[in-house]
Amino acid sequence: MEGEALRRGGRLSFPIICSKHGETLHNHHYDNTLENGDLAVLDTGGVSPSGYAGDITRTLPIGGRFDGRQRAIYDLVLDAEVRSVEAVRPGVTYRMKGDPAEAVAAGAHALFMPHGLGHMMGLDVHDAEGLDETYAGYGSDMQRSEQFGLASLRLGRILEEGFVLTVEPGIYLIPALIDRWKAEDRHTAFIEYDELESWKTFGGIRIEDDVVVTADGHRVLGEPIPKAPDEVQSLLSQ
Repeated sequence: MEGEALRRGGRLSFPIICSKHGETLHNHHYDNTLENGDLAVLDTGGVSPSGYAGDITRTLPIGGRFDGRQRAIYDLVLDAEVRSVEAVRPGVTYRMKGDPAEAVAAGAHALFMPHGLGHMMGLDVHDAEGLDETYAGYGSDMQRSEQFGLASLRLGRILEEGFVLTVEPGIYLIPALIDRWKAEDRHTAFIEYDELESWKTFGGIRIEDDVVVTADGHRVLGEPIPKAPDEVQSLLSQ
């Protein structure tokens, strides 16, 4: 992929994330062999001729087809991603909300999605975060939470026309985190730990697009990249 970007006169906006262990965020460990039935999370982006960064994620079923459990989780993530993109418009506060709200307020959701919904993007793939992540992602009207999961929200400010940002929900089954929370009896009112035992080898799924906030809504940047499950499976069968 990096060679293809260079061949076309461009470069990558950040080191490629391509892993069968998508539950490990920002995973750059490549000493794994892909096998039928695995999921591969591919998170990468190029730099445009004008110097602006891209950042797009797709999750691919190795072997060409999602199994039943993978398809069920993939559909959940895709629905969240599509709904989140549709909600982008000026005046919207870019911060997660949950249903039931009590689970989010308690932080139980962070077992499955310990990062935020997205981040600002520009000349850097995480625009201005090198200056100060909180300064870049929060306005004077909102304070950054110290709660696990919510503290990882890179972008929590009210959206304005011209903002460019990523929309990247995910679901991650992280064995070490599951074991730790189970041992500590954390959020047992919301989490069925016995059920999670059979999911600990599942991995993770993330779907991500780049969006610009327009005067009356939003526009997804770039040529469409397949993300509907049937489209992904059709592409892999070619």
